Amino acid sequence: MTSKILVVDDEEDILELVRIILESEGYTVVTATSGEEALRLVESWKPSLVILDVVLPGVSGLDVCRQLRRNPRTHSVKVALFTALGTEVDMRLGAGDKADAYVLKPFREADLLRVVNDLLHGAA
Repeated sequence: MTSKILVVDDEEDILELVRIILESEGYTVVTATSGEEALRLVESWKPSLVILDVVLPGVSGLDVCRQLRRNPRTHSVKVALFTALGTEVDMRLGAGDKADAYVLKPFREADLLRVVNDLLHGAA
């Protein structure tokens, strides 16, 4: 069975690029452009991984990550945060609310795929 990945970013070109990269690797991908939409999709679509931009309109990526971690139905979903902020993100999230991985923007395709493969299939 192929892994389902939800990609959340408010920049359409990034969504499209990430979708193409991941689908070329055999993943099933759905995209969202807001935190609210992401939270609804996680509940209904049940992805294995959420790749989440930190900066989103409305509910931020940090808040989405927090809500996913605190909800018993979604706390085990893997979360990778897209960020240009690096370790600053760690300081904003409590210990139990942290993402599983970070993808620094701008990202390289190889780095994105390494993070996805590590989270979904374990580190090699």
